Amino acid sequence: MRWMQLAKVTALIPCAGQGNRMGGTVNKPYLEVYDRPLLAYTLDKFQSHSLVDEIILIAKSDEVEYCKQEIVHKYSFTKVSSVVVGGLERQDSVRSGLAAVDAETEWIIVHDGVRPLVTAETISRALNTAFVHQTAVVGVPVKDTIKIVHADLTVKETPDRTSLWQVQTPQVFRKDILLEAYKKAYLSGWRGTDDASLVEKYGRQVWMVRGEYSNIKVTTPEDLLYVKEMIRVDE
Repeated sequence: MRWMQLAKVTALIPCAGQGNRMGGTVNKPYLEVYDRPLLAYTLDKFQSHSLVDEIILIAKSDEVEYCKQEIVHKYSFTKVSSVVVGGLERQDSVRSGLAAVDAETEWIIVHDGVRPLVTAETISRALNTAFVHQTAVVGVPVKDTIKIVHADLTVKETPDRTSLWQVQTPQVFRKDILLEAYKKAYLSGWRGTDDASLVEKYGRQVWMVRGEYSNIKVTTPEDLLYVKEMIRVDE
């Protein structure tokens, strides 16, 4: 497996989302936590990870220069090779990021820009699983009972939660596998809810990696408060 660890690993970090549920005028990746943008905390984890060779950021068109100057250059993220323009939805943004990946890259990590609490251990577990199985998706078993509900809000069924996992990022794939899935999805017009769903759609086995419940995606003001407290404790 050592030769795989020596192969080039590129992390794609989408940060072009609208963040409507947060309210306010500042997009989520650029919200400040203790005088640093949220995105900077996320980038720290990949900048400092020994198996990550390169980072490509994917930003909104009107935020590319801000991202370059106020985050990449200001905080000296030397592994960031480029900041590319994203699309209307996450799938479009990741596709833009994939177009910027060079021929030397053999492994792709996709990680949400607003999941700043991911640990180095989780990134390592995902990479090492992918090195063996070609794919890896981080997640945690669901703790609550889940109901499948009709449009009229009546309960259809209650699935067995022992087989249900809450999916997170990072998600790691051999480059050719992810490129193939995105190409086929684009040509067919198929939309997935995450990168793994595209890979699954076109017949590839996806492997789950146990993550951490703290690795939340900042979506609401309550999430931001949680992240602030966790960062305060760590520091």
